[in-house]
Amino acid sequence: MGVPKNTICIWYDEDAEAAARFYAETFPDSSLDEVFRAPSDFPSGKAGDVLTVRFTVAGIPCIGLNGGTMFPQTEAFSFQIATDDQAETDRYWNAIVGNGGKESECGWCRDRWGVSWQITPRVLSEALAAGGDEARRAFEAMMTMRKIDVAAIEAARRG
Repeated sequence: MGVPKNTICIWYDEDAEAAARFYAETFPDSSLDEVFRAPSDFPSGKAGDVLTVRFTVAGIPCIGLNGGTMFPQTEAFSFQIATDDQAETDRYWNAIVGNGGKESECGWCRDRWGVSWQITPRVLSEALAAGGDEARRAFEAMMTMRKIDVAAIEAARRG
């Protein structure tokens, strides 16, 4: 399989393969594509340890690097997954949070590896794009939420 011109590289402590498997099982158009083992010892591991994995998340090519604890994850990087309804929002949110992840605010959560996710219903994005009072009402409703409540966003849009 050829290497894409541009690939997102995500630093993991040591579980890039487990993370990639979880993403492949959770999100459509996702897969664990290749596992590369270290040819010799390196600062955070030994020869034969998984060094990198190539995977795809919702159509986006990624590399997971098992680099050790030197660089922790932050919200400065996140995957944003657009959802079509509450059932899809719940499915992804519950999969991430229920697999050792953690809830945050305004549709954000972290997976067990520390990677941030925005589980964002399309109705919220559409309301914000509409601007004006509709956007303000939807934004103010969102600011009170952890997981996004689609019905509450729709009600806020209507006023």
